[in-house]
Amino acid sequence: MSSRTRVIVVGSKGRMGEALLRLGAADPALEIIGGVDRDDDLHTIVDRCDVLIEFAHHSATADLLELAVARNKSLVIGTTGHTVEEKAKIAVAAAKLPIVFAPNYSVGVNLLFHLTKIAAETLGEPFDQEVIEMHHHHKIDSPSGTARRLGEILAQAAGGTYEEMVRNGRAGDVGARTKKEIGMHALRGGDVVGDHTVVLAGPGERVELTHKASSRDTFAGGALRAASWIRTQKPGLYSMQDVLGFGKK
Repeated sequence: MSSRTRVIVVGSKGRMGEALLRLGAADPALEIIGGVDRDDDLHTIVDRCDVLIEFAHHSATADLLELAVARNKSLVIGTTGHTVEEKAKIAVAAAKLPIVFAPNYSVGVNLLFHLTKIAAETLGEPFDQEVIEMHHHHKIDSPSGTARRLGEILAQAAGGTYEEMVRNGRAGDVGARTKKEIGMHALRGGDVVGDHTVVLAGPGERVELTHKASSRDTFAGGALRAASWIRTQKPGLYSMQDVLGFGKK
């Protein structure tokens, strides 16, 4: 086994793909085999890598999973916007392969996930919960995968589910806010890389947890770190929290 983790970037012509190729080439722990994008043939080079990193479109994940299982290649999936059926396919493939699947690979954002869980469990029902996210005007999916994960964490702390509790925006005469709802608000504009804020508003006080990204290198660096880590793991579905060891003594 080579001392360096050999990586292929899927979605190499996108903003994240370009950052992954650039940072990966400068990382002595990695060997970037190459990058593929739409209309490129991954089959011709896939056997040369240890790990595939995907930042493409969620509709491409199913075919990538099939190839990874057939060729026994570990996966780091950074694409967001997957349907319930697509997520189920990822879980099935994880029974055969080690896969890191995370909505955000930033170390800071994963700390935000951790702190949000602590805050929601500590403050409890008296505090209303809202999530606000902003991204550049090119972003396709809404809300962002990161905002969705924040909503899931808040819902779980309240004993509910994302589908039951999240309310996407408000317009018109919607009535007073209920205790069993989590407001979700997506802003789009300019070249914003990614801002996320969790608001917990209670009687006489408000707590706000915010993360702002100024460079995609933050996410790319985390994904490359995940690629080095997943190479030596057993089959299973892992998060960036696992990569960073959050929650471990």
